Amino acid sequence: MKFKNNALALDAADLKILGVLQEDARQTYTAIGRRLGMSHSTVYDRIKRMERHGIIKKYTTVIDAEKAGAKNITAVMTVFTDPKESEKVAEKLCEAPQVLEVYTSLSEELLIIAKVVAEDQESLHAFIADSVAPLPGVLRIRTSMVTKKFKETLFSMANSPKKLAFVEENRDEMGENKL
Repeated sequence: MKFKNNALALDAADLKILGVLQEDARQTYTAIGRRLGMSHSTVYDRIKRMERHGIIKKYTTVIDAEKAGAKNITAVMTVFTDPKESEKVAEKLCEAPQVLEVYTSLSEELLIIAKVVAEDQESLHAFIADSVAPLPGVLRIRTSMVTKKFKETLFSMANSPKKLAFVEENRDEMGENKL
């Protein structure tokens, strides 16, 4: 890990460590080091540095909600807003526990896209009608119910554009399967 133009630049070892941690963050530093051919102290130092600089934000558990008995419905909500109020609307949506993700998109108009979960259609309707529609700046809302999930993935170093670019740039010196 180096500083490049005042920004943190990850090297191949950092990317490898992040990839291994994303597979299983409960591994010991020794196990990670053994797997990657690094010493325990190198792995420890690099992980601590990435934590300090906010690259590793937290360690968490990914739960399969359906297997855990939660039978929620998921919807993707597109909120059309007055451009002057869109950031405030997005911030308000971030506060709601039903909202899992919030994005803004500039296309023909400014949109806020949110992934929402609810116990059932009635509670989804109540959330939208009581909590989203009354927000200042909301012009209209389009909601699409998710009927079948084909893929749901968290960000992974395995498919990171930065890692893929790094691999392309360093393919000759690193060989095909070094990362």
